Amino acid sequence: MTAADTATPKRTARTPRKARDRVRKVAFTRALNDALDLAMAKHDEMFVIGEDIAEMGGDFGVTKGLLAKYGPERVRDTPLSEAAIIGTCAGAAMVGMRPVAEIMFADFIAECYDQVVNNVAKMHYMFDGQFKAPLVIRTACGGGFGGGPHHSQSVEGWFLNVPGIVIVAPSNPIDAKGLLLASIDSDDPVLFLEHKALYRSRAEVPPEYYTTPLGQATVAREGSDVTVVAAMRMVPMALEAAEQAAGSGVSVEVVDLRTIRPYDAATVLASVAKTGRAVVANEAPRIGGLGAELSARISEECFADLKGPVVRVDGLDTPIPFSVPLEDVVLPDAADIAAAITTAAQY
Repeated sequence: MTAADTATPKRTARTPRKARDRVRKVAFTRALNDALDLAMAKHDEMFVIGEDIAEMGGDFGVTKGLLAKYGPERVRDTPLSEAAIIGTCAGAAMVGMRPVAEIMFADFIAECYDQVVNNVAKMHYMFDGQFKAPLVIRTACGGGFGGGPHHSQSVEGWFLNVPGIVIVAPSNPIDAKGLLLASIDSDDPVLFLEHKALYRSRAEVPPEYYTTPLGQATVAREGSDVTVVAAMRMVPMALEAAEQAAGSGVSVEVVDLRTIRPYDAATVLASVAKTGRAVVANEAPRIGGLGAELSARISEECFADLKGPVVRVDGLDTPIPFSVPLEDVVLPDAADIAAAITTAAQY
């Protein structure tokens, strides 16, 4: 906007609308849809594939409108076979395509686990770089909506010890768009986790093509007394807990991992070295998960800086029940993180 625009009374009334056109407050799902649209316009070799993604736009509407714009050759519905979806994508990636697959619920990624772990993840290594796997697997994960044990799991732990896979986990619509575009541009296979409880969250998302770097965490809130490390749904919960702690005089720094594998250890460790106290928040069960990895890494590399042990916030080691009141007991929330901050701050 020029100085003349701001000086003309007749045009000032149009300024808010222009601003809304430039940076819109949109839902997480719309941000993902925008990313797919922009990426398909950029990459002729890209296609999207999955169950009910064409006419229906997927269970959550993320691919809505893409069929009309790009046609059935590039927006492909499939039978209910996750193994066939990822097998098709693996072969397509080997011959130069750039597929983006949707696995409707992350729980069903177990059906194509062999394709992901033994084919996609190892492709670059087994063929000495002659082939690559520029494949993105989008999937909806997490609980909190009464989906029961087969539609509510956090699956990042299933892939944490698989070399060759990048695991991306956004916590807000702005990063969701930027991280998805970066994932599609990448030549590495990416597991892109979308927490269902975040789908309706809204933020001002720039409409243009932009990327958020993979493998880089961000400090979502600066603080000096306690560090909370989190990803996906745990980030807004951690921010809520940090706000509560501020009322008690405790300054909390929140680190949003954004990428889970490889995670940004430098940012995590620098924050813990500054505050001297650490809380690790993760929705998945405690044993063998992301929280265990982060806790071990912080304890090993920040031992001299820590004023007390790392405090972990996790889901209970039990299948997630259909009953919402019981699910509330099984899954961690902002109150659990706040309690962990209080414990850490006492050291």
